[in-house]
Parts: sequence; structure tokens; C-alpha cells
Amino acid sequence: MSNLETRPDEQVCTAGEQGDGIELLTPRDVPLGGPRAMNVRRTIPQRARSLVGAWCFSDHYGPDDVSSGEGMQVPPHPHTGLQTVSWLFAGEILHRDSVGSLQTVRPGELNLMTAGVGISHSEESPAQGRPPRLHGVQLWTALPGAALGVDPHFEHHGDLPVARADGAVVQVFIGRLAVAGEELASPATTYTPLVGAQIDLEPGAEVRLDVDPAHEHALLVDTGDVTFETRVVPPSNLGYVAPGRSVLAVRAGAGAPARAVLIGGEPFAEDVVMWWNFMGRTHEDIVRARDGWMAQIAELDAGATGYADGAAGRLFGQVRGYPSGPLRAPALPDLRLKPRARPGQG
Repeated sequence: MSNLETRPDEQVCTAGEQGDGIELLTPRDVPLGGPRAMNVRRTIPQRARSLVGAWCFSDHYGPDDVSSGEGMQVPPHPHTGLQTVSWLFAGEILHRDSVGSLQTVRPGELNLMTAGVGISHSEESPAQGRPPRLHGVQLWTALPGAALGVDPHFEHHGDLPVARADGAVVQVFIGRLAVAGEELASPATTYTPLVGAQIDLEPGAEVRLDVDPAHEHALLVDTGDVTFETRVVPPSNLGYVAPGRSVLAVRAGAGAPARAVLIGGEPFAEDVVMWWNFMGRTHEDIVRARDGWMAQIAELDAGATGYADGAAGRLFGQVRGYPSGPLRAPALPDLRLKPRARPGQG
């Protein structure tokens, strides 16, 4: 999924930590596109916190009625220096990318795209036979410096580990997590220690998750009355806990079932600059990526049959089969982009 904001920068959002050590990150609404845009609820990045482990982006959307109209339509757009993680609760999304992938993702399945030096992709609601509702999350993870130069690639995983215990169902879509003494490990490729898991709870059920105390974690609540450790986290909010805990408790209220997504990982030690759909380490990294993407678009506008290597020396490639042209990058701000400060750095 692309960040379609025309002025993509960080916004001040309400966040706070109580005596229980749970920091609550509230979402902001972001429209994806024009006047009939699908709205998403974004919890990271924000000024209070830009990263949870290597997780650097979290959009929560739906349930949206896509039974008529075009549904989700995100034209071809570029990425550098990150992985995109597509995870659905309901519906279908068709993914196309510049390494030749064409893959539909459905609930319980993972689409994972590694941008590396550069990739482009599109996402759309299938034109025919799609389910009437679309509901899910789009997540990004930052690649460490040692992996910034990897070749772009795509993975789809339809058979992911699941544990069931005392009214809870936990499915791990990325990384590792222990549930009721059973360690679940996703086959998805990661470049830093990570975890991503969907948690479904029957009314009144509680699950205790064995986690690495060296990692930080956050819980994004989708539906239901959910308590994370000792704090209620409202739907669409993200509850964050710092490293130091080896067990995390998630409990549903007695009135209705609940669903949430746990993300976490080893605190990301590197400074990062993220603007629009690009991840780098410096202002110059972002400028080169934007210039490269816009050079490729200029070549296409000039009548080229495909994208050649752009002025920045990058090759984002071409997405074939999407019915419209690629997204233009927004104008860069009139200031130097700086690395995102982690809490405690000022």
C-alpha cells in the first residue's frame, strides 16, 4: 500500500503512558486517494513513536463495503529500504509488482514484499467475484543497513502456524512467538528479530504470550473490548510496552469476541529517514530515490515502452497489467529531512 498523502510528514498525535507502563498511541485518519478515497487509521509513524522494533508503519482499514464501485485501487508506486506486510481480516487484494508477481491475498495468508534497492507495485480489489467487505492492516518494516542492498523480491505464505488455547486463537504471520508452551515460527523472511501475530479471543478469554524480554511490543486492537496487560486499549489504538517483559497478557471483555494484532521486535538501533514510500538513512537517499522514480515516469510519459534505468541509478521496474499509470511522487519539503528521533533521544 502506498502513502498517498500529498504532504507526507509526521503529525502530532495524542499519546501517553500510565503507571502500568502501557503507552497508548491514538490513530489519525488518512485518506488513500481522491474524493472517494478509502480512509485508513494510522498509528505509526507519529511524533510520539516512529518505530516498534523494525515496524515503521501501521495502517488499519475497514470493514469497508466494496460490493460496488472500484474498492481498493492503489496504482503502481515505488518503495525502497523496507518490507511491506499485507494482512487481511476479510476480503481480497490483488498484488502486482515489478519483479513479475501476481498474487491475491486472503484472510489468514501473508503477502510480503521486500523492496531492497527498489521495487514498484500496485494493489487493487479484484474486478470480479470479490467478497463484499474489505478489512485488514498494512504494515511496513525497516530493513537494517546490511540489507538495504538486497535484490527486491516477493513472498506469499498461505500456510502459517496457529495455536489454540483456552478460547484464544493465535496465528503468527511473521517471526516467532510462544503460546501455551508451543513456539510458532513463520516461514516468512525477516532481516531483524520480529514478531507479528493475529490474536482472536472468545468473550472473557485471556491469552498469555511468552515473549523475548529484550524486545519491545505493541498491540493494535481491531474489534472488541481488549485489555493489554492492565490497560484497556480501544479499537484502532495501539498499546505499546517497552522491553523488559517476558510474558504479555491479552484479555477480551465478557460481552463480545475480540481481535488484535501484536507486533514487536528488537529495538531498531539505526537512525532512519522515511518520506512518502521511501526508507533511507539520509536526506540524500530520499532525494535519489524520488529523482529515480520521477525519471522513470518521465521516460514513460515520453513514449518509452518500459522504464529504463533512471537518473538516480535505480531500477524500480514496471508493474504490468494495472489499468492506469504510476503515482507521481509528491514534492519534497523545503527543508532537510532528518532521521526520526526515538523516544529519549529528544
